[in-house]
Formats: sequence, C-alpha cells, structure tokens
Amino acid sequence: MLAPPAANPALHDTLPDDQLMLAYVAGDTTAFDALYARHESALFRFVRRLLGLRLAAEVEEVFQETWMRIIAARESFSPQGASWRTWAFTIAHNLAMDRLRLSGREVAFYAHDEDGDGLEAARLFSRGLVGGGAAADAAHPSAEELAFWRAAGRRLLACLDELPDEQRSAFLLHHEEGFTVELMAKTLEINFETVRSRLRYGLKKLRACMDRYLSVLEFRS
Repeated sequence: MLAPPAANPALHDTLPDDQLMLAYVAGDTTAFDALYARHESALFRFVRRLLGLRLAAEVEEVFQETWMRIIAARESFSPQGASWRTWAFTIAHNLAMDRLRLSGREVAFYAHDEDGDGLEAARLFSRGLVGGGAAADAAHPSAEELAFWRAAGRRLLACLDELPDEQRSAFLLHHEEGFTVELMAKTLEINFETVRSRLRYGLKKLRACMDRYLSVLEFRS
C-alpha cells in the first residue's frame, strides 16, 4: 500500500498543481508529497462514490492504483494538454470504470453515512442541483435540521448508487469536481451530446429518487 508522504507546505503550498507536477517530473519528490496532500481526500471521495457500495471493498485498491498510475505516467503529463487535476481525475475515473465493468451489475442498496458524507452530500441540495431550497450548511442549524439533512444526504448517496455507472460518473465529475460538459467530452473521448444526455437522465433519476425528501422540504418551507 502506498503510504501517504509528508507534504512540505513551506516550499510548495503556493505553487499551482501543474508546476508541482513539473517539479516532480524534474526530480523534486517533495512536490509530489504536496500534490498528494492537496488532493488525497478529493480523489478518495470521488473513487468511493463512483465505485459505490457494491465495490466498497475495492476503493482503497483503486485509489492507490490511481496514484501509482500518476507516478508511472508522470513523464507524459503536459499542462498544455489538460490541467493536472483534470489529468489525475481522468485517470481515477478510467480505473474505477474499468473495475465496475469487470464487477457485473449486482447492486447492494442501502444508505450510509461514511465519514460524514450524509451532511456533505446534503449540500448538493443547497446548491440547487437536486432540488430543494433550504441550506444544508446554515450557520447554526438545529439538531432536528442536522438530523433531517443527514438523512437526506444519506438518501442522495443511496440514489447515486442506483444510477447506471456512466450517469453516476458524469454527475460526480460535473457537479462535484467541476468538470464542464466540454471538458468531459474531450478528456473521456465521449460525444458532447452523449455527456449531456448522461447528465440529464442521471439528474432526472436522482430527482425522482429524492421525491419523498423534496416533498418534505416543500412542506417545511
């Protein structure tokens, strides 16, 4: 297992990802340490949500494989092709999708709230991605509001798990990682309209899956 290296914030905290990667390619291993520390959590969360509950036991392996692939392919990185973040998340996406294709389609469906993901996912509501108008991260939420949003977030994660793999990956890349439709089409080598369709149908299914919670939100407002 790849052990998390120690970052060097004094030298690298202010450098952009692309410059850190180029420094690492040139032989500065502490630049890689800074990249790992900066993106470890986001990449792990992305892999975990993309693989879903049915492949939860393989998340750590795919996450580590992603970083090993980043190391192995370091000479091929070019800022003119894509930003480091886009390049790295595309590697993680492709590895996770390969694992999903090999796994079959059996789905274990149940809600979970690993590492506080319920409240984190609930923020999608406050950004208007899945519906609803209340803010999940209000300054001083009551215990009742926290419980409500945690339950809604768990439901959203479970709904994500029900989406077809391609629609789930499109949703996560676009709404959580900030990939534009154009960027997804280019980096994943998928037709622009295909990406739009995956996003549209995925969001439609998520909204249908969340109907019960959305109706409660309307009742409470």
